[in-house]
This record gives sequence, C-alpha cells and structure tokens, in this order.
Amino acid sequence: MSTCNFKNFYRGVVVVALIATQQHRFANASEAAEVNEPTMKAFEDTASGQIVITAADHPVLRYNYRTVEPDAEILAKIDTENHKYAVPRSNYIHPLYGPDGEILTADFSPEHPHHRGVYWAWPEVDYGDQRGDLHALQRVFARPTGTITLHSGSEVAEIKAENLWMWEDKTPIVREQVGIRARRAGLRGWYIDLRFEFTALVEDVTIARRRTDVYGGLNPRLSPVENLQFLHYADPIESQPRRAWSDSLGIRAGGNKSVGFAIFEKASNPCYPGDWITFEALPWFQPAFPTKNTRYPLSSKPLVLEYRLWVRPGGQVTTEQYAAEWEAYQNPNERNQPAQSKHP
Repeated sequence: MSTCNFKNFYRGVVVVALIATQQHRFANASEAAEVNEPTMKAFEDTASGQIVITAADHPVLRYNYRTVEPDAEILAKIDTENHKYAVPRSNYIHPLYGPDGEILTADFSPEHPHHRGVYWAWPEVDYGDQRGDLHALQRVFARPTGTITLHSGSEVAEIKAENLWMWEDKTPIVREQVGIRARRAGLRGWYIDLRFEFTALVEDVTIARRRTDVYGGLNPRLSPVENLQFLHYADPIESQPRRAWSDSLGIRAGGNKSVGFAIFEKASNPCYPGDWITFEALPWFQPAFPTKNTRYPLSSKPLVLEYRLWVRPGGQVTTEQYAAEWEAYQNPNERNQPAQSKHP
C-alpha cells in the first residue's frame, strides 16, 4: 500500500490587470447591493428540498443533499442491464449553470446512469478484504446525516454539509465534510470552491482509481457540448511553484455561445497535480486522485482535497490569465474569505 509523495511549493506572486479588473467590478457590484438582501444566496428550494446557490438571482448550482430517486421516465431510457447503476443517490452538484442559464452537467445519462453532475467518488473503495464502488454506487454509498449549514452574503454563498460513507447501507466507514463556496467572477461568471475532508471511522479503508490507473476523485460529467475542446497544462516537474489547470470549452446545453468551465487544484492536495483524464465521447474531464498505481489509505487524520471550478462566458484565455487565476486561488486575499453567516 503506498501513499503519495508531496513537496512544499514556493508560492510566487503573479499579478495581471484582468484579475484586478474583475475584483474591482465585483466590489462595485457588492457596494450597490442592498444591505439586507445578499447578492449571493444559499437556501433550501421548497419544491425539491435541495440546496440552491444563486448570484443576484441567477442560478449558479444545486447541491443535491437529499436523496434523488430515478423516476419511471428516467428508467425507461436506460437499458435493463444498467438499472443496477440507476440507483438513488445524493451528495453531488447538478445542475451546474453557465452564465446564461446553460446546463453544464448531466445526471442519469442513459449509457452511464451512475454519472451524476459534479461528484467526488472512487470506483475502488476497499474495506478490509472487501471492495465497493462509490463511483458506480455499488456496496458503498454517501448518505446525508442532516448536519448542514448555509451562509449568504454580499460576496460569498456557502454550503457546509456532512455525509457518511455507509458500507452496504449499514456500517459507517468514513465521515465526509463538504464545503461548497461560490462567489462572482467578473460580471457574468463565478468561482465555485470545493473542499472535502474524508476521515476513516474504521480501520483498513483505502481508495483508488479504476484499476488504480484510470479515473477517480473529482468527477465532472458534462452535458452535451458543441465544438468541445479540452485544454490541459502543467509546469515541468521541477518548477516552483508548479502550476497546473484544465479547461473545457464549447457551446453548452441550452445556450448558443461558448462557455468556459475550468478546474484548478489546490497545490496543498496530496499527489498534486493529478493526472488529467478525459473522455470526449461522454464528455468528461477530471484531475484524478490518487497517484497512478497506488491505493490511498484513509485514517483518523482527515484527507483534505480542494478544487476551484471557474465558470465564465467565452472561450480560451491567455496563458498569463490562467496563471493569474491559479495564483489567485492558491493565495486568496482577505476580501475573498467567507461572508458572515446570515442563516441559523
């Protein structure tokens, strides 16, 4: 059993005018907001019971904390032999929205009904000498405990939620703490920062990618994309700091203009940077975790993984701008810290 090697990174400072411009625009928007009416809101949707984040009343995402059941219409589109994967699920983001209300993610796809928007799961979860599949929803499942808090404010909306990984839906083996923080990126885009803590509640729990060398970790299943383009970049291994990012570009479901959806990893993540896995036919892209050909043991010391999703109108940007976005994520200033809670 092997763990990942990690070295300390020297944090350089990258400054470009675009980041300053975005922050200035956002500050102006915040100043104009009503004091008693937060610009960024996180709240329970009365119709679905799920948690929704909006930015100035524009939809940003829905976090499906409550269990989502497949209905008859969904099951009718799925081959009978795949019904075992079309099982109730929770603890994932769908829909994730674009700047004009485009749907960026897919759920219950007919060919892979276990794919579910943006989710964090591993296809090989070992508990002692047994193996489950949190990715494909077999034997082990993330179930909500009901412990959830919501924050709204002028700049940030945030969700904090707890789930338990239940073996055979009976035995809790891992406690998962989820943080989803959204804020505006310029006038029509947003950043969604994800933070996960995984703490083993029992001994002998490990996680791994499919066959230890394919997919696993943060899993974004995209909706159909016209003119799809994936972009991946990583600095040479000896670079300090070592910057890395991935972007997906194209016209998304429900829209007619290009939308960018990029992912940045926190450099403090174990195994940083992850291998970038893409499946254009699905479509799908992800920073895989852990390192290829390893199994990562979970323990009483939490495994912490953090990522930023950057959603914005338009296509590819310059290398300098990607680098600036990477730096801004690694070294946030005080302005971008969470707003004080306005909800119990």
